[in-house]
Amino acid sequence: MTKIAGAPISWGVCEVPGWGRVLDARTVLSEMRELGLTATELGPPDYLPADPDELRTLLGQHELGLVGGFLAVTLHDGDQSTLDEAGRVSAILAAGGAEVLVLAAATGLDGYDERPQLTDDEWSTLVATCAKIREIAAGHGLRTVLHPHVGTHVEREAEVDRFLADSDLQLCLDTGHLLIGGTDPVELARRYPDRIGHVHLKDVRDDIAVKVRSGEVGYATAVGQGMYVPLGDGDVDVESLVKLVQEAGYTGWFVLEQDTALGDDSSATKPLQDTARSLAHLGKILGRD
Repeated sequence: MTKIAGAPISWGVCEVPGWGRVLDARTVLSEMRELGLTATELGPPDYLPADPDELRTLLGQHELGLVGGFLAVTLHDGDQSTLDEAGRVSAILAAGGAEVLVLAAATGLDGYDERPQLTDDEWSTLVATCAKIREIAAGHGLRTVLHPHVGTHVEREAEVDRFLADSDLQLCLDTGHLLIGGTDPVELARRYPDRIGHVHLKDVRDDIAVKVRSGEVGYATAVGQGMYVPLGDGDVDVESLVKLVQEAGYTGWFVLEQDTALGDDSSATKPLQDTARSLAHLGKILGRD
């Protein structure tokens, strides 16, 4: 049976300072459960409780499991604090029953609008740090995947290919971030079927994404302009992607994510409505309608 989960970012919960209005965790988890979802990702650091007993209690109250969590840290500078944070988050994830640590190569700057160029030595450190974090996470019973992500050091197609050549980590195939960065997610899955370790399902409007790709519009601005849309409303070939990875033997989670930023005047019901539409579209693809 196909495993489908939610993520707090679909409700506007993000680690970026000043991103937008943050809904209460109980509201978000209640709405996930209302939609029939059975699991969630962790969300930003400390959005859900870091205390293992509190985390398990909160998830249990909403009948939700924990899939994994997103960790955006600087991987290119060899700082011990990165490994310490990976250990801290891995322990939280393991305590909640998670399966996967979703790693991203943060620049060290706030947000995702600036991206300094790495030297070859820094790139080598990035790859080596990923391997160290994989061992730390494995010590907690977790798999580690690298998430190509807008505004990080693994964003563009050439960087994704370089990482796959230099590291043996699997990827989190995020359909939205890959397309924004210039990679066709369907083609990537076709080329590297054995390197797909986790899937984030997003849909995006490429007419806005192309402006992010060119540097004309910043990432946060593009999100505010509605770059992310419910599955089936954008330019990602979600149906082909889902069928392709399943045919290749993928049995992991499909995490529904629609990066959202809520303003003070935003409708608090929009995340629920959009995620419901995405879930319905995925259900049609899977033959559940």
